[in-house]
Amino acid sequence: MIFVEDNTIKLNGVVLPGLVKSIEVKESAQIDEQEVEGSSAKPKQATGYEDAKINIELVVDDTDTQTKYQRLETLQAVFRKEGQGVPQPIPIVCEDAAAHGIDKVLFKSLNHKAEQKKSYFSVTLELWEYIPQTIQAVKSSGTSSGKKSGSSGSGSAGTLDSSYSSYLSSDRGAAPGKITPALQKKRGKSPAVDDADTAKVLSKLKRK
Repeated sequence: MIFVEDNTIKLNGVVLPGLVKSIEVKESAQIDEQEVEGSSAKPKQATGYEDAKINIELVVDDTDTQTKYQRLETLQAVFRKEGQGVPQPIPIVCEDAAAHGIDKVLFKSLNHKAEQKKSYFSVTLELWEYIPQTIQAVKSSGTSSGKKSGSSGSGSAGTLDSSYSSYLSSDRGAAPGKITPALQKKRGKSPAVDDADTAKVLSKLKRK
């Protein structure tokens, strides 16, 4: 079997090293099956499409300027740069991928296989189609309600404080027999206050 080196496949601007053995692009729909009691048939419900997947098989061997291990390092650098913690979407230049409308991918996996008595590596790349999604944040009404509740609560606390202060400054709850000037003034204005002279009343009763 003869493999031809393909210089038209690039990942993140880097030409894939080695010979392209095969390339497969797979697109799938998302279909759910539902069970119906009493029926052997399972109705199917289409729910959308899955992201396309690209599998590329390479044959990587030594060249005049690089060993197969050095060429493998090139792929490793594309898969994961030094210090990179999270995979990032990268552009792909490939005629087969373009035929499916794919221009950005996530590098899902990189595998290499070394076999005895063979001077080359079998390398497999798995790429997933990347479709950016915009997430819109919705402002919750709970925050504003909480603020309103807090402000009304502080107002109630202020009214309570003033009422309590008024209560404390009044003569309510004064000890029996101890009449303060403020209380005496209030009694003078009240029609229910008995202002009769006790001595005069007792004198009238004795005369009768």
